[in-house]
Amino acid sequence: MTTQKIMDAKLREMGIVPVVKIDDAAQALPLADALTAGGLPCAEITFRTDAAADAIRAIRENRPDMLVGAGTVLTLEQLERAVEAGSQFIVSPGLNPEIVKAAQAAGLPIYPGCATPTEVEAAMTLGLRTVKFFPAEAAGGTAMLSSLAAPYQQIRFMPTGGIDKSNLNPYLALPNVIACGGSFMVKGAWLQEGNWNAVKAETEAAVKTMLGLEMGHFAIMAEDKDDLTASSNALGEMLCLPATINPDGRGAMVGGAFEVLNRQAEGLYPHAALLTNDPARAKAWFERRGYAFREETCQYDEKGTLKVVYFDGEWCGIRIHLLKKAKA
Repeated sequence: MTTQKIMDAKLREMGIVPVVKIDDAAQALPLADALTAGGLPCAEITFRTDAAADAIRAIRENRPDMLVGAGTVLTLEQLERAVEAGSQFIVSPGLNPEIVKAAQAAGLPIYPGCATPTEVEAAMTLGLRTVKFFPAEAAGGTAMLSSLAAPYQQIRFMPTGGIDKSNLNPYLALPNVIACGGSFMVKGAWLQEGNWNAVKAETEAAVKTMLGLEMGHFAIMAEDKDDLTASSNALGEMLCLPATINPDGRGAMVGGAFEVLNRQAEGLYPHAALLTNDPARAKAWFERRGYAFREETCQYDEKGTLKVVYFDGEWCGIRIHLLKKAKA
């Protein structure tokens, strides 16, 4: 796997890339700590100030688990400074072939800005398959990205510009979007004031919005096939919900609230489903917090997208799995 594809995968797991304009490199470490505490150990430090390179270097040397890249890279001199500082990826607002080729020669993943089919095709001729979509809202937003998906099925985008919690999820729901860039959780005033609690809180809120975690169904056990049928129908009648019994007699669903399982069937156990917008992103987020998963339980849809995975362990005798939310 190429370094570009590896970085694509890492950014996709993050889902959100905080875009930071930093005026003082002394702010770099408390910023990194606030973002990490909020659930996003990632930042794009823009070369809009002279402090960018020193900020990147400070994070790379002192917070090695933090993913940090250089943004607004417009010149070869800035690119060189970003490389020397230890930047792990490069982002630019436009498509400059000279910058792209130099980054590729340095072995760095690069995401140049593209807003039109012509620019996308120019990026393709440079061997790129993932680009920044900028300025996202001004350039047509999700409607434009949906239109680009048909002729450019192999291209993925990282939209940035005008994105915040209110419109984040429609972007992330698009299959050709790997992550969104945004500065709403790293407001300049908060950085100037050293208000790291505000950065942490807004980052946490953005992650919660992105993941959309909520409780789904509970799976309870029936003694046998006959009990499964009787219990499912009784629950359905009590709750005024439809009871749908599987023909194989292994289980039944009562509305979306309960799954009734046949204790006699192999491999079934009581559990609870934790719904999420994106099981892969949620899994990565939980893993960053120290939780483990039973990899053998991963289930994927026909497109290879993770839809189900169980946590490793039980809580009060109940197993828990992540489950992708059904489309509205």
